[in-house]
Parts: sequence; C-alpha cells; structure tokens
Amino acid sequence: MDWHAHEMLFGYAGAVIAGFLLTAVRNWTARETLQGAALAALACVWLLPRILLSVSWATPLWIIAGLDLCFMVMLLVAIARPIVAVRQWKQMGVLSKVAFLLVSNALFYAGVLRSDPGLIDIGLYSALYMIIALILVMARRLIPFFVKSALGIDVNNRQWLDRSSLVLFLLFWIAIVFFPNNDVASLLAGLLAVLHGLRLWDWSAAVIWRRPLLAVLYLAYATIVLGFVMSALQPVFLFSPFLATHAFAFGGIGIMTIGMMARVAWGHTGRNLQQMPGILLPCFGLMLAGGLVRVVLPAIWPAYTFHWVVASGLAWIVAFLIFAWIYVPVLLGPRADATPVTSQS
Repeated sequence: MDWHAHEMLFGYAGAVIAGFLLTAVRNWTARETLQGAALAALACVWLLPRILLSVSWATPLWIIAGLDLCFMVMLLVAIARPIVAVRQWKQMGVLSKVAFLLVSNALFYAGVLRSDPGLIDIGLYSALYMIIALILVMARRLIPFFVKSALGIDVNNRQWLDRSSLVLFLLFWIAIVFFPNNDVASLLAGLLAVLHGLRLWDWSAAVIWRRPLLAVLYLAYATIVLGFVMSALQPVFLFSPFLATHAFAFGGIGIMTIGMMARVAWGHTGRNLQQMPGILLPCFGLMLAGGLVRVVLPAIWPAYTFHWVVASGLAWIVAFLIFAWIYVPVLLGPRADATPVTSQS
C-alpha cells in the first residue's frame, strides 16, 4: 500500500508536475527550460528507479532512492534557474512546494530504509498535501484565465480568500500530518471546505458546463472541496480516513491532471480548443465516476469496499487508455497549424 501511494504521488504526479512546470516556467520567464537531450535525461532519471523496482528487487534500495531523489533535484534546478535569472520572486511559492516534495520523498525513503512507519506516513501525506497545494495555486491562476479566454467572462476573485485559504491550508497540513486524529485538523478542513466552496461558487457560470475542457477542471476542484468536507466529517461519522485521502488523490490530482493535460496538449499542438474529440467525454466521465465510486460508495456500503476499489481502478485504467489513444498521435505528430512543406519545381 505504501508503494502504491508513493508511485501515484512521486511517480505519476511527479511526472505530471515536471512536464507542467517546465512548460509553465518557460511561459512565465520567456527563458528556455530543458529540451532535447537534457529533457530526455530527466525523463530517464525518472523512469530508471521505476524499472529497477519493477524488474528486480536485487538492486539496493538506497541506489533506487538516490536516483528518484536525483530526478526531483534536477527538476528543482531546471525550474529555479530561469526564475532566478529574471528575478521573478513571485514564483518562489511554487519552488518551495517542489522543494517540499523533494524533502517528503527523502523522508519516505528514510522511513523505508529504517523500517519506520511514522516517517513513511509523514513523507507520503506531506507529499499529498503539497501536491494539492500546488494544484490549488495553479487552479487559482489558470481557471480564471481559461474562462476569460474561452468565454470572455471575468470571474470574481477575493484577495482575502486567497490569503486566508493559504494560511489555513498550511495549518491544516501541520495538524493532519504531524498531529493526526485531532479535532483541530477537522475544524481547519471544514473552514477550507467553506472557503474553496465559495471560490468555486465565485467562478461558476452556467455556460461553463457546455465546455467539457472547463467543466472537468471545475469538477476536479469540487472533489478537492469534497476531500475537505470528508476530512471534517470523518471524526463524526467514523468512516475510513482513506476516503478523504482518495477524494484528494483520485479526484483532486487524477481528474485535475487529466483535464489540464487534455487542454494544454491540445492547445500547445496548434489545435482548436473548441473542436475536441467527442470520446474525451467518456474519458472524463470515467474519471469522475471512478472517483465517486472510490470515495462515496465505501462510505455508504463499506462491506463492498473491495469491489468499489477494483471498479474505480478499472475506471482509471480505461480512462487513461482512451486518453493515450487520443493524445499519443497528437503529441508524436506535427502541429496542426504547421505550414506544410511543398516541393518546388
């Protein structure tokens, strides 16, 4: 179970974060980030520890840990250099979250090597909440921008909500990771559910639901709100705390990342964002259904939890197979707006 959590956080989410930030930082700073051989090297350093764990347990774990941590160090340096070069200090919050992910991964491996479950949990849960924090920051920046560019609508953003939600989330992370099973964490989770629910309300507009690429991001944000709600209610209703964890992980991370990748990859390959393949709808639908099956149904019918877990896992797999079927040709082929090369007679 620990390796499942580790690979979903540092394997899957780590790779998505790397790809997203290498693209975003280039746009923010107008400086090139990794490309060509350097980018391939980063990808190989990410892949190698996963291969070593998959094909043989003979490799000493400290070597695998070193390679995995090296990936995050390389990523941190790659995004920090252009940010520091242009003195874009407002991005330090993003850098700090990536640095916290590096520390969390180190704590996880230290816990495994020392057979210390407490360190393992601190590493995993710190990583989970740092990734959610990063997603909340990026959603705050990008969803209003996407709505404006697609619909010409300016959504409401409250500065007091930005500041208070940031402070409360920091306190929530400290409370739930370092002092688990306490009423303070539940109270903070309830306050965060209200604040982020209000933000989602501020951003809502009926026309958004006609745009699947926007709607999926709203639904992903809603699952993060659901995670806070379930964290707040867990001590009262005594359902498994893993349900709130998976609201954040399957919903907040899984649905948000596949929705963001779908939009960004389509737009960055020169394609019309108003003309999306229809099969994306069942892809998004499967992700949403899988999240609800994993989080809501075990709370209602806990006796069938094993079946809900299997069903949600199958929904994830099929959704990503559909995603790959659509996007592998898109990403490997030429840009849609590329000028064709014509022979001259």
